[in-house]
Amino acid sequence: MASLIPGANAALTAENPGLTEVLVGFGWEVIPSRGPRAELVPLAIMCDADDKAISNDHLVFFNQLESQDGSVQFADTADAEEIDVDLSRVPEVVEKIAFLVYVDPDVRGAADFSAVRSAYVRVAMKDGRELVRFDVPLADNNRNVHAMLFGELYRHRADWKFRAIGQGYANGLTGVARDFRIEL
Repeated sequence: MASLIPGANAALTAENPGLTEVLVGFGWEVIPSRGPRAELVPLAIMCDADDKAISNDHLVFFNQLESQDGSVQFADTADAEEIDVDLSRVPEVVEKIAFLVYVDPDVRGAADFSAVRSAYVRVAMKDGRELVRFDVPLADNNRNVHAMLFGELYRHRADWKFRAIGQGYANGLTGVARDFRIEL
């Protein structure tokens, strides 16, 4: 298993011939407080060559549990949340799948990532064997972060790779929607 730093890439299919399915697991710890508590929600966005969502049907989150083609879907897991990806079924038009986590403002009121600790994203085989892990660096300046791009699976020639990112969005889902051209 490789541990990644922000910006690092890991070859998945090139180093694991025959790999066709992966699970992308997310985990975190939220420090309890008396005020608004962050309710974190993972989101996968299937993107084209311009790094934009192909359509709103190419999103996977709690309200849309699988992509229209069934290649990306939520699953039961030991992680806090998991999204499974069948790489062999991902349409050719999809160049990358971005994995974000956002604070749901509708669940417990306004909150941010300031109370979040030990956040990670990991890519594993279907049997659970971890291929790569990215421990998302979180700091005090996350007080204004309401969504975060943890990482992305992307095509590199005929192979799939994973890139660790850890980019925060102070403007939350509004910024995500603008960057990926999705409608909320």
